[in-house]
Amino acid sequence: MTLSSVRSICCIGAGYVGGPTMAVIADRCPDLHVTVVDLNEQRIAAWNDSDLSKLPVYEPGLDAVVERARGRNLSFSTAVDEAIAAADMVFISVNTPTKTKGLGAGQASDLRWVEACARQVAKVATAHTIVVEKSTLPVRTAQAIKEILASAQGEGSDGRTFSVLSNPEFLAEGTAISDLEGPDRVLIGGEDAAAIDALAAVYAHWVPQEKILRTNLWSSELSKLTANAFLAQRISSINSIAAFCEATGADVREVARAIGTDSRIGPKFLQAGPGFGGSCFQKDILNLVYLCRHFGLPEVADYWESVVTLNTWQQHRISRLVVQKLFGTVTGKRLAVLGFAFKADTNDTREAPAIRICRDLLEEGAQLAIHDPKVETDQIARDLHLEASAVPDPNAGPSRAALSGEGTWWKTDDVASTVSGADAVLILTEWKQYRQLDWQALAPLLRQPAWIFDARSVVDPAAVATAGLQLWRVGDGGDPITR
Repeated sequence: MTLSSVRSICCIGAGYVGGPTMAVIADRCPDLHVTVVDLNEQRIAAWNDSDLSKLPVYEPGLDAVVERARGRNLSFSTAVDEAIAAADMVFISVNTPTKTKGLGAGQASDLRWVEACARQVAKVATAHTIVVEKSTLPVRTAQAIKEILASAQGEGSDGRTFSVLSNPEFLAEGTAISDLEGPDRVLIGGEDAAAIDALAAVYAHWVPQEKILRTNLWSSELSKLTANAFLAQRISSINSIAAFCEATGADVREVARAIGTDSRIGPKFLQAGPGFGGSCFQKDILNLVYLCRHFGLPEVADYWESVVTLNTWQQHRISRLVVQKLFGTVTGKRLAVLGFAFKADTNDTREAPAIRICRDLLEEGAQLAIHDPKVETDQIARDLHLEASAVPDPNAGPSRAALSGEGTWWKTDDVASTVSGADAVLILTEWKQYRQLDWQALAPLLRQPAWIFDARSVVDPAAVATAGLQLWRVGDGGDPITR
């Protein structure tokens, strides 16, 4: 198949990967018609909303890309069968969460949606269709997709044929549009050279040929898992050193700068913090762990599992520190949480460090005022498995329920109301506005003695000290912690 025969692309899945990826493809390839389909009517309605601020995915620059392409050659629809039937190329970009029960529960990927997509394509596709894995998938998932599609190529198939490619995404939320428009590489794995060329020709509209890498299917699938595992490992590694710095009097920022100047190591992903989050890192590492054990490599599995174990430990460590610093209890105390998204410039909360830290503090009986510029109240409630309470009077003191040990939380609209009456402020997401806070003005709103727990290294320690506040910064050994 050549580019001249690829005129229509369908993407199944209108989430964090499918929506932005297809928007950029449509923007850069005006001669191709791109349709993004999803069974979630509310999500599709949001993608079609004339108010671009209501797009279901928040990414800087995404609104401008959608505005240019939507209505021209980019459409969003719930008519899944029609879009598949009309497409020369179908991307599968659906969720692949970790299984919660059955074989491989807690580690293996749940591929029910991927399989359902493959069966739907097998049922309604016409002529020759290139099927592209875009979801993050376990190694050799393509084989299952190929077998399902092969069942539609038998007798009575009206000449329908299929090619399967792996084209994993390497996006960082918050910079997804720039990552798509100027990627480090585009990876295409497959066995059908013509199909690979057809997909490569789409990307060649804006990606230099030397950045379009061709591999076999299995190498492509494994490359995605490996990339995320290596990045997550760097985060757990620097967080382990951060804890060591706190115990010994070193400063993790100075250590990171020193080792980051080594060209063999480099400076990226060496920012100590509350641990990694997002939709991919933990899920992909646990998937890798499961596969390593499946293929008889328990030592390799144990190594990668330790990356996730340390990430969880770091988040529990931070919540324990808060309790310790606040005289050993946070029951009935008001704590201000700044940031709930797993990183700045996204509204995604999947595996956000704030979730585990907030749950720990709620279990201790804390009253949490939570602020985030992009995450909605309903999403926080789902993540914490607890509905929001009414906003209390910051001057009223703890309620009887609070003193009895019942943890509660509520969402706030501005930083000042978030910190009012609080015993401590926890900075858990590195939003730009938190770097510019006037601590001199905020300090009188807090209940003294007050602490600032900066898990993202965004505050100016001198400004916090001048305001009369006590500060804990991740990896700062100026005040070694006794354990």
